[in-house]
Amino acid sequence: MATILVTGGAGYIGAHACKALARAGHVPVTFDNLSTGWREAVRFGPLVEGDLSDRAALDRAFADHAPDAVMHFAALSLVGEAMADPGRYWRNNVVGSLTLLEAAAAAGCTRFVFSSTCATYGEHDDVVLDETTPQHPLNAYGKSKRAIEDMLTDFEAAHGMRHVIFRYFNVAGADPEAELGEAHEPETHLIPVMLEAIDGQRPALTIHGTDYDTPDGTCIRDYVHVSDLVDAHLRGLDRLLEGGESRVFNLGTGRGFSVREVLDASRRVTNAEVPHNAGPRRAGDATRLVSGSIRAAEELGWKADRSTLDTMIADAWRWHRSGGYAR
Repeated sequence: MATILVTGGAGYIGAHACKALARAGHVPVTFDNLSTGWREAVRFGPLVEGDLSDRAALDRAFADHAPDAVMHFAALSLVGEAMADPGRYWRNNVVGSLTLLEAAAAAGCTRFVFSSTCATYGEHDDVVLDETTPQHPLNAYGKSKRAIEDMLTDFEAAHGMRHVIFRYFNVAGADPEAELGEAHEPETHLIPVMLEAIDGQRPALTIHGTDYDTPDGTCIRDYVHVSDLVDAHLRGLDRLLEGGESRVFNLGTGRGFSVREVLDASRRVTNAEVPHNAGPRRAGDATRLVSGSIRAAEELGWKADRSTLDTMIADAWRWHRSGGYAR
């Protein structure tokens, strides 16, 4: 059993990670300022309310809980917002992560699992992206995540901060038991927006761009189930706890789906039409992002067992119909 400090543990992916950690016998300690997370989602271990910019709060958390490792999910992650206000992303994601790394190093906590993103790769049309693909991010979100990856390399050289970095693709779905799900304010991710449109909680879904160089004109993304994603994080944690070396892993299925294909799957799963209209492209969006995840399969024994489009939508729909979280 290990104690794990989970930054952003009240958020979508972080909360699922906390549940998986608890089931594996670990103690997840959530560190979250609750600006975008949900207090109701923190039900598998203690909550420390704090901000990554507050070094004193981080020092207290490390002193009080003596974590064996850190799982770092806390970040701003909206592409459109990153294009409009890049300073906010550099300040929150990079400066906050630097403060966290310095606090962890000072406390002697030198195992670090980092939530990165395929957005660090940028635009590589018609290429399956693997861990060796050059990184040319298109926006401050991807650039800030790449900068944190570089910081981890430097902190390993200086402080022995062994780390596992996961660059993942579009995370979707919800806890199969419907205890946890995806809830953002505002919601921008395709599948929950689509389900809100079906349920009448918003007028219609807007397809951002119908003139991409793809078979149906809409951009293509590789979707991975949140349960599969956090399973990889536990495998990465085990690697570090067992003394393994630092490593970068992609997490995806190797198959991309267009926006229109996701809408078709939703109709199939929910037996309901998705109200939608066409809008302009969003600045900073790539045409196609598809993962090569052979390394995670070979070195971590990872399998994306729940990451079929129908399963991800069905799990998200079950969570959505349950009513979600209440502030």
